[in-house]
Amino acid sequence: MLKKLALGTALAALLAGSAFAQEIKVGVTPGPHAQIMEKVKEIAAEDGLEIEILEFSDYVVPNQALNDGELQANSFQHKPYLDNQVRDRGFDIVDVAYTVNFPMGIYSEKHESFEALPDGATIGIPNDPTNGGRALLVIADSGAITLDPEKGLNVTIADITENPKNFNFVELDAAQLPRSLADTDASAINTNYALEAGLDPANDPILKEGAKAPYVNLIAVNTADKDADWVAKLIAAYQNDEVKAFVDETFEGSVLTAW
Repeated sequence: MLKKLALGTALAALLAGSAFAQEIKVGVTPGPHAQIMEKVKEIAAEDGLEIEILEFSDYVVPNQALNDGELQANSFQHKPYLDNQVRDRGFDIVDVAYTVNFPMGIYSEKHESFEALPDGATIGIPNDPTNGGRALLVIADSGAITLDPEKGLNVTIADITENPKNFNFVELDAAQLPRSLADTDASAINTNYALEAGLDPANDPILKEGAKAPYVNLIAVNTADKDADWVAKLIAAYQNDEVKAFVDETFEGSVLTAW
């Protein structure tokens, strides 16, 4: 009788735990975002939140998947990119928390410094408007080009007002930029793709972006879910001291926590 009672109690506890467990799908890009989310997954599980991590190889699909309900959240983009996607594609999604910052770098296999780039040098930049503009701003901060100040962060190649060394800017898919280094004089590469390609964002760039708040990455969810209990659990798990320590130890300054 006691054995039956104990078995029944254990079964009831198991069923209760299952009933209260929450399951969500979170989209990330390969590399640091995926690695960090694996750590977040461990911590979230302790609070009854089960995370299934889905990796996407580009920057467009994760927002479409989130908007379509195939994901409950994603973690891969910064605020200017999200704002641009919402404006251009009409997505009903919103940011709920900051995560990490990936300073963009300009890399080269042919030149040891940015100043050494020759007249007419070919420079690869991301072909999405937000990250392409970000790359141009990094280069403009060095004084190599001048951009239309009225455009703010929303700059494109067409907004270059001065280009003394006649740089030739080539727009490529962000994920392909590491592979472009053999064919360009230099390329602007997002940190996640640089790390995935075996580059060292802390030491390899010939030009690096400063710590700019607009480009801090974030967690996005559907607007209807922003006040959901699982969102609070996801944020708490991400902005955890264990995650911060993991980021600091794993990426050694290439990725910076932003909370």
